[in-house]
Amino acid sequence: MINPTWLHTFCTLVEVNHFTQTAERLYMTQSGVSQHIKKLEQQVNCALLERHGKQFTLTAQGQGLYQKGSQLLKEWQFLEQQLHDDSPYSGNIKIQSPGSCGLKFYNQLLDLQGQHKALTIDYRFAPNESVEQAVANHNADIGFLTQAPTLSEVTSHKIGQDALLLITPTGYQTPSWQNLCELGFIAHPDAKHHAQLLLSENYAEFEHIEQIKRSGFSNQINLILEPVSLGLGFTVLPAHAVSAFSKPQLINVHPLQHPISESIYVCYHRNRPLAKRMSKVLEVIKAGL
Repeated sequence: MINPTWLHTFCTLVEVNHFTQTAERLYMTQSGVSQHIKKLEQQVNCALLERHGKQFTLTAQGQGLYQKGSQLLKEWQFLEQQLHDDSPYSGNIKIQSPGSCGLKFYNQLLDLQGQHKALTIDYRFAPNESVEQAVANHNADIGFLTQAPTLSEVTSHKIGQDALLLITPTGYQTPSWQNLCELGFIAHPDAKHHAQLLLSENYAEFEHIEQIKRSGFSNQINLILEPVSLGLGFTVLPAHAVSAFSKPQLINVHPLQHPISESIYVCYHRNRPLAKRMSKVLEVIKAGL
């Protein structure tokens, strides 16, 4: 069996990419770090590093060990934490979601944390693909997605829906296709997906979003509607994101003939049981939906 202490030192060294800084992080001497790497190489009977003076690169075997070993370490840490601290109201929980979900969910979870100070919420906003990858790599305990996951390591189920809305500057009552083309599109990380869902069902001329000029882009969910409010373009966003905008008087939200909603999925690692605090988070989110 691979020595977990040596493996931890090796994975830390790969992530830090510096012997001295690894030693400082692990409260070891630099020679101690080197000894752990040497003993690990002897144990697995192959070279893990190619040294170039004070620098190093990973061998093919080193790269493979890091990829598998870092995941094992995370699973061991999670198991240890779960065995010693499986309260629904204490411990750390890492969550990721697209911004549209996060604008609603994060405030709900802050209320939960406010009631239970021993619970620590680490909430990060990211596009769907990044959220799914984070769950697969054990970098997030729970992910919320607006598209069904595709990775085999991830399991999911649908927990709700969020309406997609067409938003223009004020002054447009029933925007025509020509109006949209003249305005231009304010893009965002999930814009292509949202536009395809909503516009394809309501505008016969729509084939793909590239038909319409791009007038701007923002990857900050709370800023996407700022250029719209200034008359610089239109966009398509989920209702959660629109309801959080602080200047609703400067935009128009348009009911369309064919309303479209996107599904919201919760996902977690297939081989990782849900701790009680994770189940509690899901309970709070589902109640809010």
